[in-house]
Amino acid sequence: MRIKSLRLKNFRNYADEEFAFDGGLNVLYGRNAQGKTNCAEAVFYLCTGVSPRAKKDRQMIRTGEECASISARAESRFGEVLLEADIYENKREIRINGGRIARNADLLGNINGVFFSPGELRLVQDGPEERRRFLNVSISQMSKNYYTALVRYNKILEQRNKLLKERDVSLIFETLPVWDAQLCRYAAEIVERREEYVAQLAPLAAEKHAFLTDGAEKLEIHADRYYGEGREEISARLAREFENNYEKDVRLGFTSCGPHRDDLKILIGGEDARVYGSQGQARTAALAIKLAEVEIFRALSGEYPVLILDDVMSELDLPRRRKLLEQIGGVQTILTCTHTEKVLFGKTVNKIRIVNGAVKR
Repeated sequence: MRIKSLRLKNFRNYADEEFAFDGGLNVLYGRNAQGKTNCAEAVFYLCTGVSPRAKKDRQMIRTGEECASISARAESRFGEVLLEADIYENKREIRINGGRIARNADLLGNINGVFFSPGELRLVQDGPEERRRFLNVSISQMSKNYYTALVRYNKILEQRNKLLKERDVSLIFETLPVWDAQLCRYAAEIVERREEYVAQLAPLAAEKHAFLTDGAEKLEIHADRYYGEGREEISARLAREFENNYEKDVRLGFTSCGPHRDDLKILIGGEDARVYGSQGQARTAALAIKLAEVEIFRALSGEYPVLILDDVMSELDLPRRRKLLEQIGGVQTILTCTHTEKVLFGKTVNKIRIVNGAVKR
């Protein structure tokens, strides 16, 4: 998979700009706050329908404008595809080959993307929601069924939580089993697919981490819960947990168990990386996880995703920069940095200089 060209109109600090990308390493370079990360963000948005930075789509609209537009021509082993997104204050329109899509699920899988920036330290250092977000974004690109199950689970969960705030306790206990039956159906699919994904991720991430650290440290990843094997067993386990927590949930006013509360354990040298890991250890662990994600995409789809590395070189020492460049050979990579001569070591790449939201040719 690769992005051939990208056009940004009224997106962040871009008025109207076009980019042409090669199939290998593409370097967006320039001083800080010129728009390099904005371009990287736009590419990932067209891959997933979500921004790695903005909580609201409208934050991506250029100041003073009513609409931001992103479009890209891309290709995969299935052929060429035109992806377009128009973002307004309170809505958006996404088109594939000119046809408007109604669901974000229809965007996923056209072009897969893996995004890494210094902010991805959150994956290791922050709370469980960051690790769940990583799992959800990554698995959703590979499985529309997972994405659909996740959307439906969250809608039912919202209704269940709303019920738990009712004052009529008898109504709550009478109605909860109805919601739980639906919740377990989608929760079981979410849990099963996460377990399959982590089983693939863990050994690959450990391998990448050993390469980056010359085997000095051992990375381990595993789920913090085990629900059983197969959807029937998982669903039955979840049903019991939901029922056993009825009184607790009524007291709290929200659903206290389920896949929306699960976490990943990330260990370095047998110790919890979130608690005991240094900044450098967290950065290397997060990068190893992202490189493992790249390999999972290749294994499942038959081709590499687009790899987006935002300002990653400034955070790595010289040996790890070299090792990273070894790892991304053969992968279309969009890399942002301030000084190309400090990170590329004489490699022939597609260099794109960005100055104040414009490509300097």
